[in-house]
Amino acid sequence: MLAVLGGLGAALAFSVTTLSYARASRLLEPPVTTAWVMLVGLVVAGPLALARGVPAGLHGSAIAWLGVAGCGNVTGLVMTNAALRTGRVGVVGPIVSTEGAIAAVIAVVAGEQLAVSSALLLVVIAVGIVAAGITSGEAVSAASARPAALAVAAAGCFGASLYATARAGAVLPVLWAVLPARVVGVAALTVPLAVSGRLRLTRAAVPIVVVAGLAEVVGFVAYTLGARHGVAVAAVLTSQFGAISAMIAFLFFGERLRRVQVAGVMLIAVGVAALSALQAAG
Repeated sequence: MLAVLGGLGAALAFSVTTLSYARASRLLEPPVTTAWVMLVGLVVAGPLALARGVPAGLHGSAIAWLGVAGCGNVTGLVMTNAALRTGRVGVVGPIVSTEGAIAAVIAVVAGEQLAVSSALLLVVIAVGIVAAGITSGEAVSAASARPAALAVAAAGCFGASLYATARAGAVLPVLWAVLPARVVGVAALTVPLAVSGRLRLTRAAVPIVVVAGLAEVVGFVAYTLGARHGVAVAAVLTSQFGAISAMIAFLFFGERLRRVQVAGVMLIAVGVAALSALQAAG
């Protein structure tokens, strides 16, 4: 059940980050948006992690997993922000959200055991996620081909990052598991952009990047806690942020949803309810 709760909590948090990135991408360049979000996250998570001291498990494979987690997350965020700059939330969000399915596949290939019933429900949820991302013909037009391609590449990076975060979080304190992306982001983006004079922030973008930075940390903490009780379950449920983002974009930003997308969201809801009941019973 904790894997379910962690995944759902992460999905809600990441839906907030996705919508924040969509707003910020209209105001700032993608690397600049990511740089500020990572800086906010480091300011929040860094002191909390250091207050507990350097963990004993911080060596060998744990460091390698942290590196993969950090680089994958930052690269995926830059690609996502670039995709959202010209693409719709209802298209980009669901595509990127397949990161959870990718992480789940990696986990199963790596040897994680799943009950047949849980595996079938995860497939149902994954189908719902894909359906929620199906759009009209314009989704495959030349104008939207680049955002879609960037979203696919971002999903791959995020999938690897989610799995690596789970592996690191199994032997390290939660905040240390979510810290690498913030460190990599600040070192690779924030500092160079600041030195070159390109780290500019408009007044309108300030609350957006702050909210995104906080939500990123909350989302990864929730996911890491959930992944300790099942990487595949937590990862797939985390993927719901795409469908949640699409629904919010429909309700508040005027983006239209097709019937197949609504059906996808309903399929996700049913799958999650069944999986939650199954996990609770177990």
